[in-house]
Amino acid sequence: MQIHPRTSSHPLVVALACALGVLVLGACTRKQAPPPDEPPPVVSVIVAASESVPLVSELPGRTTPFMVAELRPQVSGIIQKRLFTEGGNVQAGQMLYQIDAAVYQAAYDSAEAGLVRAQASLANARLKAQRYADLVKIKAVSQQANDDAEAALKLAEADVAVARAALNKARIDLEFTRVHAPISGRIGRSLVTPGALVTANQPDTLAVVQQLDPIYVDLTQSSAEMQRLRREIAMGTISRAEDIPVQLILEDGSEYDHPGKLAFSEVSVDPATGSVTLRASFPNPNGALLPGMYVRARLAQGQSEQAILVPHAAVGHDPRGNSQVLVVDADDKVAVRRVQLRGVAGSQWIVTGGLAVGEKVIVEGLQKVRTGQFVQAQIFGEEAPQDVAAQAALPNVN
Repeated sequence: MQIHPRTSSHPLVVALACALGVLVLGACTRKQAPPPDEPPPVVSVIVAASESVPLVSELPGRTTPFMVAELRPQVSGIIQKRLFTEGGNVQAGQMLYQIDAAVYQAAYDSAEAGLVRAQASLANARLKAQRYADLVKIKAVSQQANDDAEAALKLAEADVAVARAALNKARIDLEFTRVHAPISGRIGRSLVTPGALVTANQPDTLAVVQQLDPIYVDLTQSSAEMQRLRREIAMGTISRAEDIPVQLILEDGSEYDHPGKLAFSEVSVDPATGSVTLRASFPNPNGALLPGMYVRARLAQGQSEQAILVPHAAVGHDPRGNSQVLVVDADDKVAVRRVQLRGVAGSQWIVTGGLAVGEKVIVEGLQKVRTGQFVQAQIFGEEAPQDVAAQAALPNVN
């Protein structure tokens, strides 16, 4: 028979076991020391400073010829010749069309003969009037005969004037059979061919000549923007720009090689669009600009003397679309400033209101901060402080 030993239940053994259990449980349930406070996030800032900045506006527009001449016949007849190359350049005074001149040449010859006859009659009337003037003094002819001779002289002078006018008219009509270019420029396609019948002052054109060097660009600007600009100039907030230069941006985004100059602004507002037309003039020596092209133009319409430049990345918008920036205030807390923008200068916004000189505008680290949070600011482009960088690199102890 196997004998099993009896388990001891001595009070000392029980006490030791309980004490050991308490020590083990205390070791397992001991709380770890809380981690040190996390340092405030580091943000990069720029210090707002005022400076003189041109207020550049970018406006849409279209090119339009400097001058346009629509060719129409001033006499009726058959087109005999077309003397130009379609799409080419023509000079002022260059002959473009020849209209059949036979009828007008005959009319000119007839008028010329009529003038010669009137001049001959005038010479005869003048001699007779002089003869009667001498005879009436010695009473060789009656006073009535002398008066008739003087009247005949004046009538002959009038006939000469009428004949000369008829000759001028015939000469003008004969010249109109040769259609000349009224201006220099580029001519389009011909709308008539040799053999076509044309009539004087017809509504249809023969061709169109356009002067493209220089060339105009008609820009549109809202009347509200123009009124605000004029109001700020009157208040002295901005200064007026003189001899405003204009830079042209083509449809493909490239800049036109030649700068232009603002010529004038329209004196009335388009009731359909509420906009005002500004016209700028550009040199076009190579013919790169053609009429009807859509372009954009940058022009400095004023000079802001107290503007603040802020990088594009620093400007955000609230739910209502208002522009705003985040700044670090005197207590090293993040605050919001609603700002007014007036265009761009390179890669920066031009701020004309809502931001004070000397304020620290956050340009990097915007995603990791919120309004009212403590932050540590460093000037944009400088290295972060070593102690802060080291603390930020420490691992969290859980």
